[in-house]
Amino acid sequence: MIPTGLELLSIPIFIVGVIFLWKGSDILVEGTSKTAAQLGVSTLVISVLFVGFGTSAPEFAISTGAAIQGNSAISLGNIIGSCVANILLVLGIASIIRPIKIQKKIIKREAPIMLGATVVLFVSAYFGLLDEYHLFGGIIFLTLFALFIYFFFCCARKERDNSKKINTGKTSKNILFIILGIIGVVFGAWLLIESAVCIANYFDIDQFIIAVSMVAVGTSLPELVVSSMAAYKNESDIAVGNVLGSNVFNILLIIGVAALFIQLNANDFGSIVHILILILVTVIIFPIIYTGHRISRLEGVAMLGLYAVFIWYTFIGYNFVI
Repeated sequence: MIPTGLELLSIPIFIVGVIFLWKGSDILVEGTSKTAAQLGVSTLVISVLFVGFGTSAPEFAISTGAAIQGNSAISLGNIIGSCVANILLVLGIASIIRPIKIQKKIIKREAPIMLGATVVLFVSAYFGLLDEYHLFGGIIFLTLFALFIYFFFCCARKERDNSKKINTGKTSKNILFIILGIIGVVFGAWLLIESAVCIANYFDIDQFIIAVSMVAVGTSLPELVVSSMAAYKNESDIAVGNVLGSNVFNILLIIGVAALFIQLNANDFGSIVHILILILVTVIIFPIIYTGHRISRLEGVAMLGLYAVFIWYTFIGYNFVI
């Protein structure tokens, strides 16, 4: 089949999206690190809360919009696929650019919270809290998200009291950099998503497969570019905090909001299998960060290999199982 003009137009749109992602992530990392230093708050807390939320904006738009339109396959599949991509693809590439140092705070605080949110997703899916009882499940997820936000604001207040402030320019300018950076990565991701979905629909690919793979990678591109740029600039806290914060936002906030609109069919066999894969991937990160408190380049390569296996399963193995 020969692509139409619309499919051909998606190629330059893809390139423009990459440019927005690259430049947006550059100023986002700069604004975040300077704002954190100026306020006396660690870049880890800032990146988990604010950068994590900003880079989760594409997932929020896609999954919530799909839920409102009654498309549970894209709504849930996008979140599962994005969380897997954040861990294996994003951290894998970032650690290859520069080995990522892991703070003890991440081992004791952020990583367990991410794992807990993933387990909550599986338990809720298994017991129907995202299907026949989806309204109740949505309220539970949003309540847990509110507790998560409260906890980290308490952490930010405590760290601000004990941190040394650094003069890094005007706060308003740094905050403007964060805002412009978020706008850039979100808009760039949107362009990439639209072009990828256009091509995928042309080849008549199943919607759940599109959501778990192409759409998920598209919505994870802000995390990928931000964490990669942060690793290049030796801002390990931003590189890791961005991923951990984004996954918690994806699961608790976005699935919570989506569940208020529609049954997500989360207890279907295919969905349960993919959620179990997400739990396995989340657990895998623990021995990696515990050994030497860093993610080495070799471990990054192994993570990319695991992501390739995940994509193979999604396009080929998934069809055999289903």
